[in-house]
Amino acid sequence: MNIVLLDQKTLGDDIDLSALSNFGEVTSFPTTSKDETLERIQDAQVIITNKVVITKEMMEQSANLKLICIAATGMNNVDLEAAKALNIPVKNVTGYSTPSVVQHTFSMMFYLLEKLEYYNRQVKSKAWSESGLFTDVSQPFSELSTKTWGIIGLGTIGKEVAKMAENFGVKVHYHSTSGKNLINDYHHCELDDLLATCDIISIHCPLNEQTNNLLNASNLAYLKDNSILLNLGRGGIINEDDLAAELNKRPLYAGLDVLTKEPIEENNPLLAIDNLDHLLITPHLAWASLEARQRLLEGIIQNIESYLEDN
Repeated sequence: MNIVLLDQKTLGDDIDLSALSNFGEVTSFPTTSKDETLERIQDAQVIITNKVVITKEMMEQSANLKLICIAATGMNNVDLEAAKALNIPVKNVTGYSTPSVVQHTFSMMFYLLEKLEYYNRQVKSKAWSESGLFTDVSQPFSELSTKTWGIIGLGTIGKEVAKMAENFGVKVHYHSTSGKNLINDYHHCELDDLLATCDIISIHCPLNEQTNNLLNASNLAYLKDNSILLNLGRGGIINEDDLAAELNKRPLYAGLDVLTKEPIEENNPLLAIDNLDHLLITPHLAWASLEARQRLLEGIIQNIESYLEDN
């Protein structure tokens, strides 16, 4: 089989991809632009793509194409209706990143809760050395067990975050963005109530018509002073212009692993807020622990094996 991996860099250089060669000849590209995609897949039987977009026209012009493997859970980069009409199976991988995303959620939360950016700077600037005190409590922080945690999107990842939070003694509330997931072990809140009552809010829902621009100027104002807002879902769920404005108005904290445009644009207003200690941005890496990426590769291999067994 002729296998084409379109964006190998997104899987990392530390993952051994040699097992893919068991299925045939593998051509791997670090990245692939829109203008390069068709030429690279025209002779492929199997495409592996993380974020490279595969359109109906591209599939129609790739006569040998038998299978599209998405190196992710989200499938919005492939025209699924066209693939179905052309009888080209599209396989994704689910569940591989849950432990990694949950861990990163808590990493971001603790970083902001305990003011670690501030205290790291206090030590490295020698301000602590010059103080003459054995400790520095100039930026007070609270214990997690005193907090209420609101989860937007109580799916697989959201539920794991909830379980972990409960282990710290946290009270957990949630909001269902679909309005259907209303029977759970946790108290369901309308969105405005969740924002107004919770000390920590984390987002774990997909981006769709219901969640696009879900948090904006009209409801970010409900957030409590000194609350922490975390987005581990998708960029576009939070209006970034409105969030930047709200962060400049009053004491709030935000941790974002996803943004509307990735990588972040140089003129994004979040990069110019007044107090950068109140904002933590990571480059869409919550999913990407070494173990998660290894599980992702295993899932891709299983999808190819499954296709071959069925055909």
